[in-house]
Amino acid sequence: MFTQPASFLPAAPLLAADTSASSLLAIVAAALVVGAIFILILAARRLARAQREATQVVASATAQGEARARAIELEAERRAAERRSEVDAKITRSLAEIEESQARIARREETLDAKLEKLTHREQRLDERDAALLQAEERLAEARATLERDRAGLRDRLAQIAGLSEAAAREQLLAEVRQSADRDAALLTQKVLTDAEARAREQAREIVLMAIQRYAGECSSDNTVRSVKIPGEDLKGRVIGREGRNIRHFEKVTGVDVLIDDTPGVIAVSCFDRVRQAVAAESLQKLVNDGRIHPARIDEVVAQVRADVQERLVKAGQDAAIEADVRGLHPKVVEMMGRLHFRTSYGQNVLRHSVEVAFLCQLIAGQLGLDAATARRAGFLHDIGKAMDHEVEGGHPAIGMDFARRHGETSEAVLNAIGGHHGDIPSTTPFTAIVTAADAVSGARPGARRESMEQYVKRLEQLEGIAMEQPGVQEAYAIQAGREVRVIVDAHKADDARCFEIAREVARRVEAEMTFPGEIKVTVLREMRAEASAR
Repeated sequence: MFTQPASFLPAAPLLAADTSASSLLAIVAAALVVGAIFILILAARRLARAQREATQVVASATAQGEARARAIELEAERRAAERRSEVDAKITRSLAEIEESQARIARREETLDAKLEKLTHREQRLDERDAALLQAEERLAEARATLERDRAGLRDRLAQIAGLSEAAAREQLLAEVRQSADRDAALLTQKVLTDAEARAREQAREIVLMAIQRYAGECSSDNTVRSVKIPGEDLKGRVIGREGRNIRHFEKVTGVDVLIDDTPGVIAVSCFDRVRQAVAAESLQKLVNDGRIHPARIDEVVAQVRADVQERLVKAGQDAAIEADVRGLHPKVVEMMGRLHFRTSYGQNVLRHSVEVAFLCQLIAGQLGLDAATARRAGFLHDIGKAMDHEVEGGHPAIGMDFARRHGETSEAVLNAIGGHHGDIPSTTPFTAIVTAADAVSGARPGARRESMEQYVKRLEQLEGIAMEQPGVQEAYAIQAGREVRVIVDAHKADDARCFEIAREVARRVEAEMTFPGEIKVTVLREMRAEASAR
């Protein structure tokens, strides 16, 4: 609002202005008083309403509290009633249990009283029995004394009647008892041995049959004579050469016998060393095919074939070791095993026999819970001595064991199996017996081996001769192609126990003195004949 300066306003208007301001102030003051009164009235109303609400809240709370208190009192009364019921039930059960326990105690007391009464009666009976036993012992002592006096009297009378002193009679009685005891001991020993052998034979048969069934190897049979085919008969003369110089030089270089006969188209090479036989036969075949036959050419061809055969036998040894899964062999051992490819035993190829024995040893060792790798290694190397027994003195088991030891074989089980599979040295490990059994199984298979008629007849005669040398033997017959010998004894000179002794003795001598493939069974027969004539 625009106001003019005071110097330009008149005095009357100034007075009016002062009056208006005072009135305005009065109005404002009155308004303030009225507002304050109004506010007080509103506050009083609100206070009254709050008081009413507070009174209602207090009344409601009081009612709820009373209701809650009544509910709590009812719940407390209910729980007290339930607790009282539970306590009453427990008290009832406890009283029942107490009554039952008292009843059991009463019954037990009755039982104990009865047992005590029985024990009292038993003690009385035992006292009576002890008294009776004492009386019986006294009577027995008296009877024993009486018998001793009677026996002394009888001994004196018997000594007078027999004319023997007490010491002599005792010696005679002891001799009779000793003879009877010896017979009983022999029969008992034979029974125990028979039972043990039967059980062992049955278990061994099961293991061996299992090994044979699980291994199916081929049968091979070789000859010591090898034939070389020639295209024409005129080559026989060229092989012989002028005044026989070619054939003599050939036999000298190869170490074999060349057999030239009337058989058309064939020249035979004979030698027990199969390596030399193979070298000679292949060399002769090359010379015959080439047509140039003279000493210089013979030397050249034989040297070439010998090198080829050497490579082949090393390869054969390596292949056999891989097939048998035998590792870590010395190269010289592998070479000697390869030489067995050209060696036969009763017509059976020894290298194939060694592989077969290795597999059989593994199968048998597996059934017995032994180390299959050691058994396989021992079976594979058991005949390595046969590769050099033409060149070294001694039997092939000892030769093979010494050779294997010198060329890195450290296993005592393997060495003992090599040296002892024919019983030349004592067996120290079960692997030796396993190799022996597997060797016999491999050699005894039908078709695996063969022998000449002369050797066959000689073996039968030797077998019968060993049996006939036993005291009390009447007859002996080799049957089943020499696989069994039947021995007939005199029933008056040999009893049953003696028959078993004869059978064991014949078997022992056959093992010690004879060489044979497979197994020979000894059967002793004792027959008692009673004859009478009726007229």
